Amino acid sequence: MSQQKQNLKHYFFKTTMFVCFLLISSQLFAQKELSPRATYPDLFEKVQLARIYLDSKSFADAIPKMQPSKIMAAYQSQKDLKEFNLKAFVNTYFSLPENHNAIYQSDISAGIEKHLDTLWTVLKRNPDTATKFQTSLIPLPKLYIVPGGRFREIYYWDSYFTMLGLQKAGKTEIMKDMIDNFAYLINTYGFIPNGNRSYYLTRSQPPFFAAMVQLLTQNNPDYKISEYKGALEKEYNFWMKGSATLKNGQAANHAVKLADGTILNRYYDAGDQPREESYREDFEAAKLTKQHPSVFLRNVRSAAESGWDFSSRWFADGKSFNQIITTDLLPVDLNTLIYNLEIAIAEANKQSGNTTKAALFTAKANKRKAAILKYFWNPKQIFFTDYNWKSKRLSNQITLAASFPLYFKIATPQQAKAVSERIEKDFLKTGGLITTLTTTKEQWDAPNAWAPLQYVSIQGLHHYGYHQLADTITTRWINQNIAVFKETGKLMEKYNVVETSGKGGGGEYPLQDGFGWTNGVLLKLMKK
Repeated sequence: MSQQKQNLKHYFFKTTMFVCFLLISSQLFAQKELSPRATYPDLFEKVQLARIYLDSKSFADAIPKMQPSKIMAAYQSQKDLKEFNLKAFVNTYFSLPENHNAIYQSDISAGIEKHLDTLWTVLKRNPDTATKFQTSLIPLPKLYIVPGGRFREIYYWDSYFTMLGLQKAGKTEIMKDMIDNFAYLINTYGFIPNGNRSYYLTRSQPPFFAAMVQLLTQNNPDYKISEYKGALEKEYNFWMKGSATLKNGQAANHAVKLADGTILNRYYDAGDQPREESYREDFEAAKLTKQHPSVFLRNVRSAAESGWDFSSRWFADGKSFNQIITTDLLPVDLNTLIYNLEIAIAEANKQSGNTTKAALFTAKANKRKAAILKYFWNPKQIFFTDYNWKSKRLSNQITLAASFPLYFKIATPQQAKAVSERIEKDFLKTGGLITTLTTTKEQWDAPNAWAPLQYVSIQGLHHYGYHQLADTITTRWINQNIAVFKETGKLMEKYNVVETSGKGGGGEYPLQDGFGWTNGVLLKLMKK
C-alpha cells in the first residue's frame, strides 16, 4: 500500500478520535450542540458517502423523528442485518427541512420591485424555538433573513448585503434584529459562525459585523455604535487569538506575525476533517491531492470561511483545486475588514468615554492601514493582491478583492486610479464585473459575478471619484438581474456576466435562487 493511501486510511477512519475532539473542544463547540457527525457517528459517514441525498447538506440539516440516542440504538441493532437498507432507514428516522422557495411562485408581471418586496416575507424566519429533537440548527432569539434555496439558515457576510436592501425598504427593525442575533452569537460562542448550524462552529466568515453596525447607526440617532462595543471587541479577540505570543514568522489560528513584526490575518478553520455539509465531496477530493489530508482539508475549510468557496485565488498554481493553500495566504479583503473593525471599536470606545482605548484602536487601525499598503500592493500587477506569508511573495491571482481597499478608503489616489483602469479593462463585461480573470469550474471565478463584489467595487470607485465607471457597472448589473428575472421569475445567487443568456455555474451545488444578497444589492442600487 502506498504511503498516501496509508495516510488516507489512517486519517479518515479516526472517527472515534474526531468525536472525542468535538466533545472536549469547549472553546469551539457548545457541549449541548454537537454536530450531526458527532451525534450520529458511523451512520453520518455511511449516509453521506452512499449519496442517499444528492446534496450533502440535506442530511446535515435533516430533522430526526425521535431522540438521536434512540436512532443510534436502532442503527446499531439493524446495520449488520442482511436485509438492512440504509436509504429506507434514513427515510424512517429523518425528514428533510422545508424548502420555502419551492412553495413561493413569483409574479413576473407585477415587476421587479414588487418581487423584491414579497421576497422579504418569503426569506424571513421567525425567532427560533427549541425543536423537539436535536437538529443542527442553532436557535436565534430574533427574526432574520436567509439567503434562500439550500441556504436555510442565516449567513454571516451575506447578511450585510441583504441589510443594504432592508435599509432601503425601510425595514430597519429587521436589520436591528439580525445584528442583535449576531451579537448573541458572539456573546455565546466568542465569534460569529459561518451560519447558525452546529457544523459551522469551527469557522467564521468575512467579518462584516462592524460594517453592519455602522450601517445601522450612521444617520440614525436611535442607535449608537457603543451599544455593540462589547460584541465588537469580542469578535476582534477571535480574529487576533494567539497573536500576542507569536514570534516573527509564526502563525496561530487567524493571526500571522511577519518577519518585521507586522501582524496580519488569514482565514483559518479550526477543523481538519471533511466539511459535514459537503462530506462526500471533501472525502473524495482529499484522495486527489499530494497534501496530507489534514492540511488539505483545513485549506478547503478555510476557503469556505473566506466566502469564496471556491476560487483559483486560493490555488498555488492558479488553476488546480488539489493545490489549495488558503492558510498560506493573507487576503487583502480580510485585512481591510479587520481594519474597519478596529475603526469601529475606536469609535465605540470614544462614544463610551474611554478615550485611552479609542486611541489604542485608532493606532492599531493606522498601523494596519500602513501594512495593507505595504504588503498587498503589487507593483508588477499594479493592483492589490493577496500575500503569501510562507513564500514571502505577492500572489499573481488578479481578483475583485482588490476593490476592498477602495471601499474602505485605504488606497492612495494613484492606486485607486490603477485599480479603476484594470477593472474597466479586464473585469467589466456585458452584465457586470467578473470575479477573477481565470475561467475555471469553480464558482468564484470567471465568468461568474456576485452581488457583494459588484457593490464593493461600485462604492469603492465612487469613493475615489470614478463615478462614470461605477454607474456603468451599476447599469449593467441591474439590467442583468432584471433580464434574468423577466425570463425566469427569479433572482439568482450568482450570474454569468460574459454570456448573459447563460446561467451562473460551477461549484458543488446547483444554482440557487432567492436570493438574499442579490436582492439587497439590487434594491440598494436601484434606489440610490
